[in-house]
Amino acid sequence: MSMSDTIYIKSKSEIEIMRQAALIAAGARSMGRQAVRDGLTTRQIDKAVHEFIVKNGAKPSCLGYAGFPAATCVSVNEQVIHGIPGRRTVKNGDIVSIDLCATYKGFVGDCAGTYPCGEVSEEAKKLIEVTRQAFFEGIRFAKVGYRISDIGAAVQEYVEGNGFSVVRDFVGHGIGRSMHEAPEVPNYRAERGRPNPRLVKGMTICVEPMVCAGDWHVEILSDGWTVVSRDRSLAAHYENTILITDGEPEILTMADDI
Repeated sequence: MSMSDTIYIKSKSEIEIMRQAALIAAGARSMGRQAVRDGLTTRQIDKAVHEFIVKNGAKPSCLGYAGFPAATCVSVNEQVIHGIPGRRTVKNGDIVSIDLCATYKGFVGDCAGTYPCGEVSEEAKKLIEVTRQAFFEGIRFAKVGYRISDIGAAVQEYVEGNGFSVVRDFVGHGIGRSMHEAPEVPNYRAERGRPNPRLVKGMTICVEPMVCAGDWHVEILSDGWTVVSRDRSLAAHYENTILITDGEPEILTMADDI
């Protein structure tokens, strides 16, 4: 992803619009979750999300972004992120990651989650739970005065402590008028020389653990988008847009989450 190095601090009026964009994105994620059923195609899941976003007066930010052909990234099993919706049928036992953005009055809300289709394996259940909880472990440090790296270190420690691994090739990010703004928000301890700004009030960022049941290495399929675990182990993804306040972080896309 390409972005400028400028971190944009949001005004009160901008934050209000972001809250609305985030509410729409959260509702769309809920629609996608409800569409995860045996026999439905990933394209049908995308259709439910797309229609919800438009019905609520927003635009699906992912559609056309760098040429992406859908409103939703729908990634199944070993697919980590950026799965292109299509004819693939979701079956009982699959886990399905849904990632989407909604643009409302010029601002973007972004969220993701991984959901089971019917009965899934114990490993899959644990992977989904650990990935989601890793987000909450990370945002304990999403407060004024901490650094971006404090979030990533907490995510990594929790994930690895539960026997899974965090993807290194893709990271969270700032968000606002653009889907991707500075700063990058890794899900692992900061590397030497990587930008590591302190968090300040008015920053809006996306924290999004991407977790593999096996090794953390990934590869991109020939479609140029779909990212899969290299060892084809199961993968999960969980993301919310959050606001840095003068106290606890505000999770803007939390509505309708389970």
